[in-house]
Amino acid sequence: MRILGVVLAGGGARRMGGVDKAFVRLNGTALIEHVLARLAPQVSSIAISANGNLQRFRDIGCDVLPDSVPLGPLSGILSALDWAAAHGAAAVVSAPVDAPFLPADLAARLALAAGSGVAVARCDGRDHPVFGLWPVALAEDLRRFLASGEKPKVTTFADRHQAIRADFPDAGAFLNLNSPEDLAHAEALIRGAA
Repeated sequence: MRILGVVLAGGGARRMGGVDKAFVRLNGTALIEHVLARLAPQVSSIAISANGNLQRFRDIGCDVLPDSVPLGPLSGILSALDWAAAHGAAAVVSAPVDAPFLPADLAARLALAAGSGVAVARCDGRDHPVFGLWPVALAEDLRRFLASGEKPKVTTFADRHQAIRADFPDAGAFLNLNSPEDLAHAEALIRGAA
């Protein structure tokens, strides 16, 4: 099964002071570069889902996918499914731009759990649905779901398709950097001070 990847970088980063999270620096490197470095080796090709001025990613070296309707992570996943279908892929693995420690075996574990369906990450009994594997065949249903007016929650859509939970052992791999305090904690982890 040919799997592509997408980094979801379309959020507003309100808790981070409204800065562009993709370019927040962790240990001297932009978050987008951390996430791409971890996810790209796991997939056949990778893209960035983003909103606003897409030119800010021009030096990154991968496709940038705008949301047709910005309704959160599911909009980015839909853009990625359309992109993946055009490239003949079977599925997309998604990960957020603010998770620099994501598992090195994310795609493999999700694919193993999913079979031909949907899988989302789980660790210590907690779901991390933005880390998911999404078959391209779901694009039209996701388009309808986003147009329905129902609250566009990733878990709601995943459960609509009987998503399998793929268990991961390291909760630290799913650390999201949502605030300056989270960023400071991640810096301490890298330095071995936490």
